[in-house]
Amino acid sequence: MTGTIRRILCVLPLLLVTVVAVRHRSVLAEGFAQLATARWPWLLAAAGATCLTWVAAACTRQGAVPERLPGRRLLATQFAAGAANHLLPTGLGASAVNLRFMTVCGLSPARSSAALALYLLAESVGRVGLLAALLVAFPGALAPGSLLPDGAFGPLLLVAVAVPVLAAGVLACVRRLRAAVCSFLRTALGEARSVHALPSRALALWGGALAFPALQATALVLVGVAFGLPVPPAHMAVAYLAATVAVALVPTPGGLGSVEAALVVALVAVGGAAAAATAVVLVFRVITVWLPLLPGALTLGALVRLKVI
Repeated sequence: MTGTIRRILCVLPLLLVTVVAVRHRSVLAEGFAQLATARWPWLLAAAGATCLTWVAAACTRQGAVPERLPGRRLLATQFAAGAANHLLPTGLGASAVNLRFMTVCGLSPARSSAALALYLLAESVGRVGLLAALLVAFPGALAPGSLLPDGAFGPLLLVAVAVPVLAAGVLACVRRLRAAVCSFLRTALGEARSVHALPSRALALWGGALAFPALQATALVLVGVAFGLPVPPAHMAVAYLAATVAVALVPTPGGLGSVEAALVVALVAVGGAAAAATAVVLVFRVITVWLPLLPGALTLGALVRLKVI
């Protein structure tokens, strides 16, 4: 990477933060205004839970590779990746930062990609599994279909069936693509076997994958308590997990806009008043997205300058 490109990448995160903040300035202003009406000890606890999410992400990333990664740089990378994730379409920012970090640490591009795929799989399984467990434990927490508009279930089911069929057809017709996918799958399966042969790595992978969404849900619950939202904590956790699963395929930077809307709908669906739910969501997003965004972008620029990524 040339010096000029590296200098541009050092400054680019700050420029993107400015653009995103200007575009969402009304949401930011309203969210910060709501902070004054909440009980601060609970908000501080929510901020602490948010900080622990970066530790959980670092554990999951470490669990996805057999080699030991440098701990402090790994943790700093997760903090920076969180900022990158809110500046680029969902998942792309964090994936790019972590791929670069693992490559700098000496992993080949193929193994780095396999580790990233294993991380994403574990994170998805952990989030959906935690949601399923809570729905089994609290079956009345969320009405079926409450997050989907009327008539949306049919098209979503059609897309869910059509996409795998189309992908299978493309793979069957394009030999080079099929060979590349098969090679990647062999590498990914080999990495997964190597990781699960080490109990410490398997524990870090799956423990972190469960802890990450649990801590995010805990942060929302604590903000809800700070505002006195009359919804049981378990139901708020269900609302958060259901909302984030529902918007997982929406290609907006960090889910900005789509997550807020889905969270408000979900909190109302589990019994919260619309005004109180909106206040809770705005403050939750201020704590988990907007407050860490600038220091995360600065960390990202510093890691690029120090050639950690």
